[in-house]
Amino acid sequence: MALWLEVTVQLYQRFKEHDLTALAAQLTFYLVLAFFPFLIFLITLLSYFPVANDLPLDQLAGILPWDAYVQVRSIIEETLQARSHTLLSIGMIITIWAASTGVSALIHGINQAHCDKENRSFWKVRGLSLLFTLALALIILFALVMLVLGRIMGESLFSLLGADHYFTRIWRYLRYLIPMITMLLVFNLLYRFSPNLKLNSREALPGSILASLGWIATSSVFAWYVEHFADYTLIYGSLGGIVILLIWLYLSSVVILLGGELNAVLRRITQLN
Repeated sequence: MALWLEVTVQLYQRFKEHDLTALAAQLTFYLVLAFFPFLIFLITLLSYFPVANDLPLDQLAGILPWDAYVQVRSIIEETLQARSHTLLSIGMIITIWAASTGVSALIHGINQAHCDKENRSFWKVRGLSLLFTLALALIILFALVMLVLGRIMGESLFSLLGADHYFTRIWRYLRYLIPMITMLLVFNLLYRFSPNLKLNSREALPGSILASLGWIATSSVFAWYVEHFADYTLIYGSLGGIVILLIWLYLSSVVILLGGELNAVLRRITQLN
């Protein structure tokens, strides 16, 4: 049997055995709890850098369906206006803790993909979740800053060299390449350190690629479907945007869990051979 066919068959079998749709639904619940606190934490961090504070929300506009984006932006702006912006306040510590619940759920789901029994203590897993939440925020922060300052620095450098028009062409690709590399790095770290076993970056790479490309494709297709065919506000009224966000998080959960399953399948095949 060809390798790609064997991987596909085993991936489908594990999808059914591990009941990934039910696990993704559980994960969605925790991601909803973590989604808004994480965005608030990220925006608060951005206030310490020379970039627009609403840059993360602007980037979401290209990912989320429009109705969901409007609802998310409204909630975040109302929350930020009603709270203190002190980074080390008790409220911010609670925000970081709440954001880490989603990472804890991801760790559980990816560990289950490897069929590995979780024998780490609660505090060890929670500590790993907090560290990964902070690392994730810093990585995304770096990417967002690079999208702004990278363009400014690039324009200045190419202007000195008298090649402004070349930078414009290069930036068309770099502005998409930077977020893509960021996603690959985030997923690679997640798949490498989440399971209760030792994996290297190479073993985590296939799932990272699948999750990155799959997440982009799924988000794009779902946004296009909502924009052209589905009008959730007719059924759910003002809650339509939140329902769309829930479905998007659910689809994202399925893709992320599939990435973990792919790494587990490839690792098992390698061990057998």
